[in-house]
Amino acid sequence: MTRTRSSTPTAVQAQLSGLRGGKDALAQLSRPGPLVALRGDLGMVGIPGVVFAPEEGLGLPAVAFGHDWLQPPDRYADLLRHLATWGIVAAAPGSHRGALPSHAGFAADLRTTLDVCAGVRLGDGRISVDARRTAFAGHGIGGGVAILAAAGHPRVRAVVTIAMAQTRPSALDAARTVTVPTLHLTAGRDTVAPAAGHAEPVSMAAGGPVVLRTLKKATHTGFLDGLHWSDLLLAGSPDERTRRVTRGLVTAFLLRELGDERADALDELVDGKVAGTEVVARS
Repeated sequence: MTRTRSSTPTAVQAQLSGLRGGKDALAQLSRPGPLVALRGDLGMVGIPGVVFAPEEGLGLPAVAFGHDWLQPPDRYADLLRHLATWGIVAAAPGSHRGALPSHAGFAADLRTTLDVCAGVRLGDGRISVDARRTAFAGHGIGGGVAILAAAGHPRVRAVVTIAMAQTRPSALDAARTVTVPTLHLTAGRDTVAPAAGHAEPVSMAAGGPVVLRTLKKATHTGFLDGLHWSDLLLAGSPDERTRRVTRGLVTAFLLRELGDERADALDELVDGKVAGTEVVARS
């Protein structure tokens, strides 16, 4: 794995204990954490894609992240690297990037990616994942696929979707069997997968606790990083403020649901008021 940014995961615990409310948590968690992040290639285990991990640590939490339609995993490297600096192994398979992807096949690849991260030592043996502290996440169709993957993975502890899009098989049907906490982030100006037809009905069908939060000025592609030819087909453009708020909210949610220690500031950030956003539903 290659270094991208001393510390051990205890540095994360120390930083969390010093948070003073939700506003401070957003400010801190939207910036890189105290750990060095390494980048690796999933190709060594037969799956195209990338994995980011802290430089060292045993029994770490992990998340498998699904990309949107046509998107390469590198467009999420900013978020994945960020999670690694906060002690979370983050992997994104690069399969099913064609115009007509298999959503079921992509969900299977997400599950395999998570199982591989939990089943092998990373970083020359200095990094391991606790299979009981894992999550699925994704953007666009990758968000819908994260729901499909969670429905077929009994040990997963949380799900995150970002501007999720419906899938076939139905993410709405799958959501009924997902009983773990789920965070849905939606874009208020999404013309590709508007929340009313995608994330909202899925959140209403959820079999477990849900937070549905809208980033009012965000577009569907505002969550992406860099440029790609598919930008010509999709409305919107990458937006740093959207990515910054998303980094803070996703990091807080995953640390809360996958971590060993609770912090009131994480609860305030995940469930409370955040400027430019609105909690549409909570259950």
